[in-house]
Amino acid sequence: MAACMEDKTSGETSHSFPSGDQDWILEPLCFPERPTADVGSSHHGSEVVTCVLCSHSILLSQKDLLLKHLLLEHKLVIADVKLIADFPRYMQYWKKRILEQPITDFCSVIKTNSQGPVEKQEHYFLLCDVLPEDRVLREQLQQNRLEEILEQQQRERDDNSFQRVCMFCSEEFRGNRSSLLNHMAREHSFSVGLPDNIVYCTEFLDHLQGKLDNLQCLYCEKTFRDKTTLKDHMRKKQHRRINANNHEYDRFYIINYLELGKTWEEVQSEDDREMVDDEDDDWSDWKAHPVCAVCLFCEQQSENMDKMHQHMEEAHGFDLHKLKTDLDMRFYQQVKLVNYIRREIHQCRCYGCQEKFGSKAEVIRHVMDAGHVMQLPETSTWDQPQYYFPTYENDALLCALSDSDSESDRPGGDIPVIAEDMSNLKALKQTSVLNHLLKDTGSSS
Repeated sequence: MAACMEDKTSGETSHSFPSGDQDWILEPLCFPERPTADVGSSHHGSEVVTCVLCSHSILLSQKDLLLKHLLLEHKLVIADVKLIADFPRYMQYWKKRILEQPITDFCSVIKTNSQGPVEKQEHYFLLCDVLPEDRVLREQLQQNRLEEILEQQQRERDDNSFQRVCMFCSEEFRGNRSSLLNHMAREHSFSVGLPDNIVYCTEFLDHLQGKLDNLQCLYCEKTFRDKTTLKDHMRKKQHRRINANNHEYDRFYIINYLELGKTWEEVQSEDDREMVDDEDDDWSDWKAHPVCAVCLFCEQQSENMDKMHQHMEEAHGFDLHKLKTDLDMRFYQQVKLVNYIRREIHQCRCYGCQEKFGSKAEVIRHVMDAGHVMQLPETSTWDQPQYYFPTYENDALLCALSDSDSESDRPGGDIPVIAEDMSNLKALKQTSVLNHLLKDTGSSS
């Protein structure tokens, strides 16, 4: 959805655009992880894309600048851009449709600063696949891309002019590309998967050869001082394979084009054999993957949420439980507070006094030295709808927030429980907290 810029201070991937004194975050950030490349995008990087709302055009390879333009100039955000198989065609389609009908017919409208003064409120437009028309368009573009990729693969299968020397020895191969791939797997224990699963094979091999020429290990991607050291490293460490987490390789595998929005790892993990009915209902060997929460102020991580709260209190003087009690915060207010603090620190701004700094290290130092750790601004500053959305999409700290205080324990918190089979609309209207939604239904019945 947005530009991916690496934050060197913490290794996190950000999706934000600085504009003057204000930072724009277009989608959740992500704790340290390699940014995802668009599948198959490099083959059309020189194509021109035009804005859906004006004549502004830009090269596809600079797509992020167009997304910035859409946000800043038109307050339009397109959801999950990386999952759109053909971005230029997608933009052409919506440019035509928006000329025919108002943009509000297609987009969700989001009002920011809803509790603030009217002059400070802004309306943003979200174009996403919740709209059936958008979903159908994305699926059609995905299908078209898949057909193109399969045609490309067939051309490579039929091409007998292929000629190349093995990357690991001097043997030369001609004809079908599979002969070279099978040779490397058999003779050098270097397998990139079945030849039938690979597309743009020549470009793939050029990419691998380029890494070796630059003395870079294909698996751990470390660079070595000479070819002999690199060969010894790859042999001793058994690094004769590619790094599956490097998304540069995604577009070379057919599996990445099969299902909209799924990576090869997700598709591969869906084994149909596990779909068969299993009479063994014993879940004793089931193990959950541990989830680590990350500290609000440093890179400390812990699978134990109590230990994480204890760490923040002892190392940084931040007591979330105390804030919850003092401010009488409900669960979603805690969520908004955590997301607010995360965002302010990401933007190198003190969440207590709003002073701006040049780096995260500086703002953390200021928060500690100035005693602003437990100093929050007015509740209206952070208790805003935009902070319902996580600043970091994999923020496990949000899952650990306490919601033990039931709503019914609060003054005026007597919330009725409605049985699923209740068919008496009159009774439902009298007891439901959503009775205003049933007004028309009740009167018509």
